Amino acid sequence: MVEKKTVKLDQRRLPTGVRISIKASQAKKGEDLQIIDLRGIAAFTDFFIIVHGNSTRQNIAIYEGIREELKKKNIQSLSIEGKEHGEWILMDYGSFIVHVFSKSAREYYSLEKLWGDAPRFSY
Repeated sequence: MVEKKTVKLDQRRLPTGVRISIKASQAKKGEDLQIIDLRGIAAFTDFFIIVHGNSTRQNIAIYEGIREELKKKNIQSLSIEGKEHGEWILMDYGSFIVHVFSKSAREYYSLEKLWGDAPRFSY
């Protein structure tokens, strides 16, 4: 069994886009918000932001909230996938990737276990 590496990190130490995404997720009542620090582990991004909602409608609201708040700071996504169905919405911002899941999709894909060796910040 993989031991979770959960750390409480001050948001001021995270990049601006990650901090904005956290705040926007919380504003839309996203649940079990996890930040996975992939710096030094993965070459394609520095952070995963993982959150889930209780319905497709809430997942889309979380996605829209994050997108709008980042847009206000002129932070544009490289790509967005899954917004049509709302089960797993992936928002790629280059240095960080936001995953907005339904609870069942989050359990099925289990990104937290897949990246079990990476430090994790819990909010």
